[in-house]
Amino acid sequence: MNYFSKIIFLLFLSAGCSGLALAQDVGGVKGKVRTTKGEGIAAATITAKQRDEDIKSTTSDAKGNFVLENLKNGTYNLVFTKNGYSSGVMYNVEVKKKKISDLGERLVLTIDQGTQVIIKGSVFAADGRSVGGAEIKIERISSDGSIKKLGSSLSSYSGEFTFKFSEGAAKYRVTASAKGASASKEIEVDSAAIYRLAITLNVKK
Repeated sequence: MNYFSKIIFLLFLSAGCSGLALAQDVGGVKGKVRTTKGEGIAAATITAKQRDEDIKSTTSDAKGNFVLENLKNGTYNLVFTKNGYSSGVMYNVEVKKKKISDLGERLVLTIDQGTQVIIKGSVFAADGRSVGGAEIKIERISSDGSIKKLGSSLSSYSGEFTFKFSEGAAKYRVTASAKGASASKEIEVDSAAIYRLAITLNVKK
């Protein structure tokens, strides 16, 4: 091996050793981004930040799981974002050398109400009294006329009820029932907003 070949060989060897040392000097975090109901949130963005600077990012898989690797040991703030949800931040997450810390399922994002269809309503008797405890059923009416039940609840003491859905145009039917009386109203929505309706029941005192 001539002189110049030896120099090139040593340079490659030095670079390889430096890369190995650097690899041993990093770690990471893993966890799951989920809703308040425990469902995983796919395609959420997880960003590690230090002093307001983005260091590294990744995205969650179809079940909300993620692994964020190759972070130098230190303390980071982790920011979690996903369209349709309020952002979340986990402060002062410590990353240690050669270790992937498990954050578990503590990363919960709540739905941003600004991206929801919110249907609020009230149930009244014919004389104007609020009807509490009425059964409220909501259904979606498709363009082909088919009907799908989406959920049900009871009206509050003051006769009020609320349903929340993802943004999107749709037609709904809301039915209230109490004391043998029943009535329905249909409502069409076209974007994220709060929609209100009132249902009157011919109930006896």
